[in-house]
Amino acid sequence: MRNRIVTPLTAAAGTLALGLSLAACGGSSSADSGKPSTEVTVYSADGLHSDAGDGFYDKVFKDFTAKTGIKVNYVEGGSGEVVQRLVREKSNTQADVVVTLPPFIQQADAKNLIATYKPAGSDQVAAADKDAAGHWTSIVNNYLCFIYNTKALPQPPKTWDDLLDARFKNKLQYSTPGVAGDGTAVVVKAMHDLGGQGPAMDYFKKLQANNVGPSASTGQLAPKVDKGELLVANGDVQMNYADQSSMPHQGIFFPAASATSKPTTFALPYAAGLVKNGPHEDAGRKLLDFLLSKEVQQEVSSVGGGFAARSDVEATDPNAVKLKQIMSGVDVFTPDWKDVDTNLTSYVDAWKSATGS
Repeated sequence: MRNRIVTPLTAAAGTLALGLSLAACGGSSSADSGKPSTEVTVYSADGLHSDAGDGFYDKVFKDFTAKTGIKVNYVEGGSGEVVQRLVREKSNTQADVVVTLPPFIQQADAKNLIATYKPAGSDQVAAADKDAAGHWTSIVNNYLCFIYNTKALPQPPKTWDDLLDARFKNKLQYSTPGVAGDGTAVVVKAMHDLGGQGPAMDYFKKLQANNVGPSASTGQLAPKVDKGELLVANGDVQMNYADQSSMPHQGIFFPAASATSKPTTFALPYAAGLVKNGPHEDAGRKLLDFLLSKEVQQEVSSVGGGFAARSDVEATDPNAVKLKQIMSGVDVFTPDWKDVDTNLTSYVDAWKSATGS
């Protein structure tokens, strides 16, 4: 997801000018004044917005504004960065809704940054994809994946050991664990596939011979793979599938533990929560309700290239069919997110030690 400077982007009716507009959002909330809010600010991990203006967020925020008159201010950053930003602003909260990946949504919850709110429709979200207390819920389901350049590699690597091949020297990169949600997910998957923290860290030490180096943003890797600057990188299914229309030379794969093992992955959903003490909490609730509405959830695959969070939405559009094919034959496991959240610092420290990062 990605420890870079958070860049304000245009979303639907509004552009958030970093600093000036954020400062203007501070102070008393609309709830305090008794007037309904006319704007809402979203801090989100990347992947659902498109610079071309045709992404999931682009359409949904535009539709939300048309329906409610509420302008959406959108600020994008890495999965960990958006949480860090909430921490820094806790005494003068600027955001109303946060969207990030596990384990960072759990981290935000543990830091008491998220208010209790169960959006309309959240009863149709699987228990594993939401917080039982109502602090967050998935709005778009997604899965960890890897990508490869299809021009240079007729077939993707099959196993983790394949990635150690010398042909990938300086042609392989994965986003930084502890900063990027997808990068953290690489560590979680390796620990699952390779038999625990010790074997996984031994592996990352070997893989470092091929690794280009740290990348704060997973989203920055896809263009490099498409151009052939990289042969392999990490990613997530929704983001990389959605990218394929403009980056046709990237393919999706899931490395297996061994040649006799099935490929594996796990759910890495975009999870949303109402920011505690946000200046426009009423508008934040309305936006969360809208994001989980059946109307919007039906567009998760057709517009966003992702998987609907609601179990009562069965998408049959061409994207949904292709996404089902991508996931065919892949074992999906469920990480112990409580353990990951509790031990994230030690896992990242072990990774840093193993790789010299």
